[in-house]
This record gives sequence, structure tokens and C-alpha cells, in this order.
Amino acid sequence: MSYTLAQLRGLVAVAEEGHFGRAAERLWMTQPPLSRRIKKLEEEVGVDLFERTPHAVVLTPAGRTFLGEARKILSLADSAPLLAKRVATGDAGTIRIGFTAMSALSVLGSWISVAASDLPQVDIQLFELVTRLQVDALLAGGIDVGLARGVPLSDILAAKLIHSERLMLAAPIGHPLLALDRAVTLRDVTAYDVVTYSPTESAYLYQLVVSAFGRFKTQPRYVQYVQQVNSVVATVNAGLGVALVPQTASALQLGNVEFRDVDDVQDFPVEVHCIWRRSHDNPALAAFLRRLDIEAEDEPALA
Repeated sequence: MSYTLAQLRGLVAVAEEGHFGRAAERLWMTQPPLSRRIKKLEEEVGVDLFERTPHAVVLTPAGRTFLGEARKILSLADSAPLLAKRVATGDAGTIRIGFTAMSALSVLGSWISVAASDLPQVDIQLFELVTRLQVDALLAGGIDVGLARGVPLSDILAAKLIHSERLMLAAPIGHPLLALDRAVTLRDVTAYDVVTYSPTESAYLYQLVVSAFGRFKTQPRYVQYVQQVNSVVATVNAGLGVALVPQTASALQLGNVEFRDVDDVQDFPVEVHCIWRRSHDNPALAAFLRRLDIEAEDEPALA
């Protein structure tokens, strides 16, 4: 079955006017070509769409049903050029965002607010992934942009530092470190069991913590290696040790955890980078990054 938009517009005009002559005037044509157009449409559909009388035409039951579908098709056809223009300019489309658990608390909310206010026709899809999996997804085309702890030096991936925060101590309620009448130091922490990060799944935070302790030539007792920051806090909540966590983690209000500043970690900030493919062809992503005032750094951050 095939029919033209002109035939569908003729159907709508005749149905709304109830008269071939008035419908023809509305379409800036004469009546005979319009009558032939509707007859041809009925032949294509295989049923009568109108009941014809000497003074008027009325839709048949089949015609009433077909009219509703014709209006939908015409609406889509009329909106298609505008939608194409919106997609081309980035005002419509899809952006797939990868994010880590902690970036959801520190950055992701503001990103979603910008998209909702400035790009309401853009569909935002969210994927919680550790940094390593975000890089894999970007390279494979599975996501468009990521919020990651660090990225490998690459000609393929662009990066921009967008958030930085300090490390804090997370300790179970009643822990001796919480009772100190002075600021906690890394040397204080090494006297107790420490929960830390997986060296493979959370390499960025693992290396950051190891480097912080190593700078002061201290070596804590690592008792657990956990993948996600929220899982580290949950392990501390269970009483298995203390941990160094990003400041954002203090928003995780668990019943048996308190957070304290650590005196000598200022030189070891926890950073979040926006990462994306340099050669992407997504106009919506380009528009989104412009609104966030994000441009690629000369060199991406090292993981």
C-alpha cells in the first residue's frame, strides 16, 4: 500500500469541510483533481472512506479511523524538518552520560539541571560506571560523555577538570581517632585498620591514597579492598576499619559513621574530569558542553 502526503491532506480537507468544492478551494485547486486524488486513495486503501451525497460527503466508519491515522502521519511529516534542524543544532537528540557513584552527588545533579533548562528536547540517558568502564564505553560508542576520576593520556579522548575536593577520614562512631582533641593526621590513621580501594577497579583512588601515605613514609594496615566509595563507607559503617574518602562521601549518612578532616592531605585532591571523544559527531553533546563552558584541556589527566 502506498499513498502520498497530498492524498492525506486532501482527505483531511474533505473530511473537515464536508464538501469537495470547499475543500478544493482550501487547497488552492479545482474540484476534479481533488476528487480523483481521493478516489485513488480509496483504491489504495481498499475501502470507501466517504459516503457521497448530492450536497455533502460524510466519512464512513473506516474513513473516521483512517482520518485519525492520517492526521498523525501529517503531523509527523510537518514536524520532521523542524526536528531535523533541532538535532543538527544540538537542541534535540540524545546524550548518554556515564558517571561514578560520587560524581552523582557532586556534579551530575547540576548537569541534569542544565540539560533540563537549556536543552529540554534532549533525552538524557544515565549509566553508572567506574572510570575504566567509562573509558571502554566511550571508545566503543556506548556513551557520549563521562564523569570520571581520571583518564588515560590519549589523542582520542578529550578531558576537562570540573570538580576537585579533599580527602576526609571516615571512621565508626566511638573510634579513637574521633576522640582526638586536634586534627587527625595520616600518621594517626596508620595505627588502625584501613579500608581502601581496589587497585584494579578503582585505580585512581587506590593510587591517591597510597601516594598520600607514602609521602609521609607511613604504611597503614589495609584490611579490605573495595571497588566503590559508597561501599568503602558501608564497610566502615560495619566496623571493619577506617578509610580516606572524598569529601562528597560525607553526604552518605549511615548510622555508624562519622567524618573528620585530615590535616596533611591538601596536596592530594580528589578530582573529577569530564571526558568525551574528540571526534564525536553528536550536535547535542556539543551544545551541552558549550552550555557547561567545557573545552578540552591541552593534555588529558593521567589515571
